[in-house]
Amino acid sequence: MKNLSTKEYLDTFNKGAFQVSLINWFKSSQRTLPWRADKDPYKIWVSEIMLQQTQVDTVIPYFNNFIEQFPTPIALAEAEEQDVLKAWEGLGYYSRARNLQAAVREVKESYHGKVPEDKDQLSALKGIGPYTLGAIMSIAFEQAEPAVDGNVMRVLARILNINEDIAKPRTRKLFELIVREIIASHDPSSFNQGLMELGALVCRPKNPKCDHCPVQEYCQANTLAIQGMLPVKTKAKKQKKLSYYTFVIENNKGELLVEKRPDNGLLASLWQFPMIETKGVDMNMIPAFIEATFHTNVLTIKQLAPVRHVFSHLIWQMDVYAIKVDQLPQIAANQLMLISNQLSDYPFPVPHQRIINMLV
Repeated sequence: MKNLSTKEYLDTFNKGAFQVSLINWFKSSQRTLPWRADKDPYKIWVSEIMLQQTQVDTVIPYFNNFIEQFPTPIALAEAEEQDVLKAWEGLGYYSRARNLQAAVREVKESYHGKVPEDKDQLSALKGIGPYTLGAIMSIAFEQAEPAVDGNVMRVLARILNINEDIAKPRTRKLFELIVREIIASHDPSSFNQGLMELGALVCRPKNPKCDHCPVQEYCQANTLAIQGMLPVKTKAKKQKKLSYYTFVIENNKGELLVEKRPDNGLLASLWQFPMIETKGVDMNMIPAFIEATFHTNVLTIKQLAPVRHVFSHLIWQMDVYAIKVDQLPQIAANQLMLISNQLSDYPFPVPHQRIINMLV
């Protein structure tokens, strides 16, 4: 199939009428969300970063708590990283939080704590890609910049009958060019948010509510009855599975051994219980391994419920063991001994939070 140009997709499209229908619907039907209470670019920025890979209902309490703790870019810039990660605990994709803090530190140093309104300055900040840039520029600063996410691509793929693979970067570029052509320059905020809201509430991935769609008359997919075939998207690669033994090691004082993950990579700088891959390690070797590694004597071992956690690109399968030892005379620099009520002071990834809940 021949790839069409932006002009060909929009050749018979009535963008003026489409803008009016979309914006009127958004203004009358939009959800009440905490980051819509005002046009504060910092709050919009935080919300858009949190909403990446995460559902709105999940984000709302995190957003409220985060803004309460770090109400301004300066407050976030001056916070301890561990406090920021703790506030993010459970949201996942923790690099988002670290990048956000790095970016607001630059905002503090270079722009006196004020989120820059200049497109080039804003786009140069760490973690701000084309979508986040467009969202902040259009919603906070009323600039006609495209903000193209999965919802927007799904909506426009159906409206304009676009058969390009949305998993490909060039296709996202095509949608950005299309939005730049059709965005309402007099109200880009409502236009962009309207497209997002339409994808979230009406033009859903499965079973779209076409009968409730405010722009149904402009939708080619609806006319052709091919909503379920669009958008086109290649399947993601199969997730890699990793199996671990995870140890909840408790000494004779009732203290638990935890360790900090490396400063880079998956779940960087979070805390966890010690883990080793199960490959090549028999469970019967575990007592000897614990005794040799920590220079201690194993008193008891009890198997807890297994934990399975799915990341975007891999799956952890964790066999969890509660191990009591007499003492732990030597621990590494990245390890701590904590009593159970101290665990809540440190940021743990979700699978290890589930282990903590088992202990409680």
